[in-house]
Amino acid sequence: MASLSMASVNITFSPLRSSPKVSVQFPRSSLALASTHCISGIRAVLPQKISTVVSPSSQRLQTLTVFAHKGYKMKTHKASAKRFRVTGRGKIVRRRSGKQHLLAKKNNKRKLRLSKMHEVSRSDYDNVIGALPYLKVNRKAT
Repeated sequence: MASLSMASVNITFSPLRSSPKVSVQFPRSSLALASTHCISGIRAVLPQKISTVVSPSSQRLQTLTVFAHKGYKMKTHKASAKRFRVTGRGKIVRRRSGKQHLLAKKNNKRKLRLSKMHEVSRSDYDNVIGALPYLKVNRKAT
């Protein structure tokens, strides 16, 4: 792979296009990259920040900032992921409490009721979704 310090970056602006054309060239090898839609594909090649680019249409200095960092991934709270599920219609359900121990004194009807899944209250949706950001929830399901 070519050295990052030897790369030359050319950015051209066109009045007809909304996005600039970026081309990266390496003098040691014949590697050349060009992109008209997305700069993120070459984020490992570009320097951390590019500024003071001259636009051919207005002859004044414009600043173009290219950030070369990964996007933040939200973390799933694993204890919450084991406690909540989503139904086919997009509702969040949970287990009822009270069915772990001391079952001898509880009658069968009560144990059967406690073993079924129960829908999470609407007021708790924000807390559950905050702990489980990638949960596919239908907030409009009733």
